[in-house]
Order: sequence, then C-alpha cells, then structure tokens
Amino acid sequence: MSVAIKVVRDVEFDAEVALPFYETDGAAGADVRANFADRKGVVIPSGGRALIPTGLRFEIPLGFEVQVRPRSGLALKNGVTLVNAPGTIDSDYRGLVGVIVLNTGTEAFEVTHGMRIAQLVVAPVVQAIFEQSETLDETSRGSGGFGSTGRH
Repeated sequence: MSVAIKVVRDVEFDAEVALPFYETDGAAGADVRANFADRKGVVIPSGGRALIPTGLRFEIPLGFEVQVRPRSGLALKNGVTLVNAPGTIDSDYRGLVGVIVLNTGTEAFEVTHGMRIAQLVVAPVVQAIFEQSETLDETSRGSGGFGSTGRH
C-alpha cells in the first residue's frame, strides 16, 4: 500500500539533498536527511541536542500522520537518538520539518550536511471521541501500571 505525500523544498535549502527515500523494498521508514541552508552542519556535544533542519514541508493526506523515528545505526554506533521519538507530523502542518536530535553518547557528534538523520514512517490516524463516564469495565490487569505485568 502507498499514499502520495507532496513535498516542497524551501528555496534556501540545497536541492541536491535527496528527498526522503526507502533504502530497501521492505523498509517501513524512509530516511530523511539533514539539509542546512549554510551547508555547514552542526556538532552536538555529549548530552546535547539540536534541531536539525530538513528544508522540507509536507502535505500529508487527512487520515494520516508521518512519524519521525531514530535510525538504529546512529543509536547503536553513536548514542544518537531523537528526543520525542516518535515525533508526529500532523496532516494539517505545513511548516518546515525539523528533527530534534539528542546525543546520549560519550563523544561529540557531528551532523553533516546531507546526512541521514532519522526515518519517516507514514501511519493511518484514528481520532477518538472521548466520553466522560462514571465507571470503566473491569479487566484482569485492573489499575496495575509501570512494571505490573512483569510479575511471574
């Protein structure tokens, strides 16, 4: 299954940086790249975070979202992840897309111009109708939270 998403690149960003792309036929996420208007990149210190520009705006169809997720290779090799993973790009957002990158590694990490920094997963959205109630149906779990299902 596929869905069309219109992409606009702002004029001050590098047109040579590839649009999001699926690296394999079975990939769920399309890699998105850093696109710095000044082409210089940024160094994120250990424990630091930075908003990395993509230079892109999306028109996502109503009923879908785009989730922004970390790349596993960057996480394993460098301790680089995303602060709000998964981030959500809503269908009615038309602004520039940026990726909040967090360096949990022990060394500074350089995000270079054109580097694959995250992956984008398109997902359907279901909106709930939240209804106030006086009671909830009982379940075997009940109100057990945080770690309550790990008991054996």
